[in-house]
Amino acid sequence: MREHNLKPKSETKNSSTRSRKSIASKKMYRLRLYVTGQTPRSASSLQNLKNVCDEYLAGRFELDVVDIYQQPEMAREAQIIAAPTLIKMLPLPLRKLVGDLSNRKQVMIGLDIQDEKA
Repeated sequence: MREHNLKPKSETKNSSTRSRKSIASKKMYRLRLYVTGQTPRSASSLQNLKNVCDEYLAGRFELDVVDIYQQPEMAREAQIIAAPTLIKMLPLPLRKLVGDLSNRKQVMIGLDIQDEKA
């Protein structure tokens, strides 16, 4: 597995009643997921994260996937001691989440995402 840079397609203009202020206040997310090759756990963590991002951060995130077997220096620099590990670099504060990201509620808390659907 090599490093991927997934950038979502930009959202189309929405003519709904949402105010421009609320749209402008939404922050861009910069995420980096460290995985160990093409294991089922790595694939599961990536899919779980993509599901959350597509639902709650559509058009507002950049995701880099780093295989620590292929790029161990990046893992050392980020002080990764377990994989999969997700680092939320932006918006601050920086946060690290370890595991397969299957607990959606914990992922949303870790990313500081508010469930606007509730």
